[in-house]
Amino acid sequence: MKNVAIIGAGESGLGAALLAQRIGYGVFVSDAGQISADRKQRLIDAGIEFEEGHHSEERILDVDLIVKSPGISFQVPIIQKALDKGLAVVDELELAHHFSNGKVIAITGTNGKTTTTLLTYHLLKEAGLNVGLAGNVGHSWAAQLLESDKDWWVIETSSFQIDGFQTFHPHIAMLTNITPDHLDRYEYKIDNYVASKFRLFINQKKQDYALFLNEDSLSQKGLASSKIRAKKVFISLNEKDASSFLDGEMLHIGIGDEPIQISKELLPIQGKHNVLNALFAISAARLAGLSQEEIEKGIKTFQNAPHRMEKVSELDGVVYVNDSKGTNVEATAYALESYPSGIIWIAGGVDKGNDYSSILPLIQGRVKALICLGKDNQKLLKAFNGVIPVIRETQNIQEAIAWGRELSQPGDVVLLSPACASFDLFKNYEDRGNQFREGVLNLKMKISA
Repeated sequence: MKNVAIIGAGESGLGAALLAQRIGYGVFVSDAGQISADRKQRLIDAGIEFEEGHHSEERILDVDLIVKSPGISFQVPIIQKALDKGLAVVDELELAHHFSNGKVIAITGTNGKTTTTLLTYHLLKEAGLNVGLAGNVGHSWAAQLLESDKDWWVIETSSFQIDGFQTFHPHIAMLTNITPDHLDRYEYKIDNYVASKFRLFINQKKQDYALFLNEDSLSQKGLASSKIRAKKVFISLNEKDASSFLDGEMLHIGIGDEPIQISKELLPIQGKHNVLNALFAISAARLAGLSQEEIEKGIKTFQNAPHRMEKVSELDGVVYVNDSKGTNVEATAYALESYPSGIIWIAGGVDKGNDYSSILPLIQGRVKALICLGKDNQKLLKAFNGVIPVIRETQNIQEAIAWGRELSQPGDVVLLSPACASFDLFKNYEDRGNQFREGVLNLKMKISA
């Protein structure tokens, strides 16, 4: 019997442990932190041995396979020792794919991958395909396979997950874009980050498909140094010789049995970045065999994920938008670009090595006030003093919302798009977004009372 050690008892770790046990592996779960009560109970109910608060090195290294949480770096000492010993260290998705016969659509990218994943899944599901959702969104793939397999799986894959792939094989793989992010995991070298993203394509064959953004320079750099066997499909906002592109108000999809055109007005998600996300998702849907009628029907009923350009409410003609998932400068650039003027911008948090110079052209004439929501706002202040007419600082999201109301007028938008991580004042970006949403809705109740 093979023995497997699961490092990390989060969503993916628990799923991997339960699947490994189901297929007959001896399973041991180790988490350096505390395991949540509900997950601990599920391990107990399954009869799976576990430990928390430390790693028993001798026990962990005496296995045939290690499945680690994507949040755990390969530089962690216990993982380094396992690699030095020659043990295979993989991701939960790598384990799970061996036990699925479904075709995989895998999506990665610095920005846009969640929206693209959710829209792709929604289109296939609404068209009646037997499809599942997994990876960085939804539930653990391994845990879902305990219940049933699907004909298709739409899987969001982060670079951290891709680093744990060995034989993972998507039939359709998408790279929405690459911008500098998470470089602390890649020795602060952009080439290492690019190489990580391109590992998604290495197991594809000539009958598979690889989708790229035509005008993304780092994607093009990766293509120049990679051998891609799959059929390449290029997406563009500008280049009409791309496979799928925007021409005025029409999305042209030149793949599938015959080219189709879909009106941009049908899209329920706004901004150029979301047009690109839609071009990627619709292209994948065409490759999966969907008709224009099926795609248009699915688009009309799509709702984006919370915290990504989420319209919370409109109060006295002012729209409040929750873009808490915009945790880097490029994501915030997409959000700012979605509105021509009248933006009261709430930003700040834990800086990730941000360079705000790239968004200066989007600030002038668009942003009328900046509310810095963070413990250390010096970088924001230095970048935008003298550029944005009104700048205020707070560490209280309720005060930020109140100032947004005070500084706005009908036709304006109060936009939470932090361009930073959330951990100085909040548990995570979801907590930040939830507090913003709750604060706006409470304000609405007070106004209506």
